[in-house]
Amino acid sequence: MSETTIPRLADPSIVGRRFRSDLPIGGYSPDPLTEVLRAGARHLIEQAVEAELVALLTAHVGDRTEDGRARLVRHGHLPEREVMTGIGPVPVKVPRVRDRGNEAEKVRFKSSILPPYLRKAKSIEELLPWLYLKGISTGDFQEALAALLGPNAAGLSSTTISRLKTDWWTEYERWQRRDLSARRFVYIWADGVYFKPRMSEDKQCVLVLIGADEWGHKEVLGLTDGYRESTQNWRELLLDLKRRGLNHAPGLAVGDGALGFWAALREVFGATREQRCWVHKTGNVLNAMPKSVQQKAKGHLHDIWQAETKAEAGAAFDFFVETYGVKYSKAVAKLAKDRDVLLSFYDFPAEHWKHIRTSNPIESTFATVRHRTGKTKGCLSRKTGLAMAFKMMMSAQAKWRKLDGVNRMPEIVQGIAFIDGIKQLHHAA
Repeated sequence: MSETTIPRLADPSIVGRRFRSDLPIGGYSPDPLTEVLRAGARHLIEQAVEAELVALLTAHVGDRTEDGRARLVRHGHLPEREVMTGIGPVPVKVPRVRDRGNEAEKVRFKSSILPPYLRKAKSIEELLPWLYLKGISTGDFQEALAALLGPNAAGLSSTTISRLKTDWWTEYERWQRRDLSARRFVYIWADGVYFKPRMSEDKQCVLVLIGADEWGHKEVLGLTDGYRESTQNWRELLLDLKRRGLNHAPGLAVGDGALGFWAALREVFGATREQRCWVHKTGNVLNAMPKSVQQKAKGHLHDIWQAETKAEAGAAFDFFVETYGVKYSKAVAKLAKDRDVLLSFYDFPAEHWKHIRTSNPIESTFATVRHRTGKTKGCLSRKTGLAMAFKMMMSAQAKWRKLDGVNRMPEIVQGIAFIDGIKQLHHAA
């Protein structure tokens, strides 16, 4: 029977686990992404069941036998079984307890999430958005799990849900204190992510930094609450990273121009180059133009950042300014003011251009939950919002691939110059 090694996930307890992959999943052949989803689902279910068990043991913590021993203790696990879900079979284990008390009143552990005869769920995909993205109330947790697992999940207690959320917050706080002194990041991407439902307290969104290290690995570097436009909030995040050992300035930072991040970056890591996100810039420019010309103007914008050389990009830039400057001066002004920092990527390896021209690593991760306008009836507390954002980012991080051209990363660290994406043989010491 063939096996597939699961890529690294956020929790070290599931690193290296192996799962069966010889059977078709949902009618399709196995693939690494599906394996990652299955591993994540297994870990999530184990976490939730463990929280149920802890709640039961806590409720009987004072119960003792006649000889003074704890009445209720852990007693291994039931045999592993597979639950068929929307992403294929997920292997699960349910823990057991041993009751040393009266035989007539035995206490047994019965999981609401994994009842004894559960073999088939409607879809595990309905569970993950509720738990990771929504930050919903305790009552809504029960509703969501009931939709997934049927009425057997209705007995999930509020104590179990609260304990599970507490565990996620503790995990986030531990991650926030990790040592960064041995790390070096070549690229960073920055953005402020709004949630639906919104954050209920003063800080309106989650500030996210993703970094690519000298080996091309992408990971979440920083995550906290704040305002996208606040220099102070971004400064606090960057200074905290520096306090924990991030002393080498990244080579390039990528993000939207409408961030307080840039002023903070210049204060904390003044040597870091800046690259404005072309996706954001394109949207901002086109929004200042009538719809009748947007499609044509979009093509001319693409001519700039898709040019092979910086000189060709400059010529396409001048053409756009001359073509649209008279009628649509506001749109052109939005583009022209960031000319230099829109073209910074030409001074880095061509293999990296598709990664560093936009803030897509953050945009794509939060695509299902971010919103720029409007409000919803529901609100997240600060802890719930951050814990949900953290869990989702860790889940997404497990699926991220290395940057293309990883052999170029040490060259950037060494200070080797690149012109139009091509390595220069001679560079200043």
